Amino acid sequence: MQQEYIMYKGYPLVRSGNCIYYGYMSDPFVTQLQILHNTKQGQLDVADKIKVYQISTDEKLNPVEAIVQSSVRTSLYDALDLANAWLERAGKKE
Repeated sequence: MQQEYIMYKGYPLVRSGNCIYYGYMSDPFVTQLQILHNTKQGQLDVADKIKVYQISTDEKLNPVEAIVQSSVRTSLYDALDLANAWLERAGKKE
């Protein structure tokens, strides 16, 4: 059974708790967006502090060595925009 994913700018988004994984595991890099803090806006929780990691998918690396770069953003849109830029840049290096 083929699973459908939410796509953003050509890459899949998968959420697990407060972490969102963005990118294809078959590519050299994926990104992880870790929601660190939420604020209430009406009845909705809105992420206002997100840590973005670019992670190598090389299984030979331990998890700490796999992190290539990281940054903090104050909106989910900004975090996804940065994650997309990192994935696009990494794809052009191949």
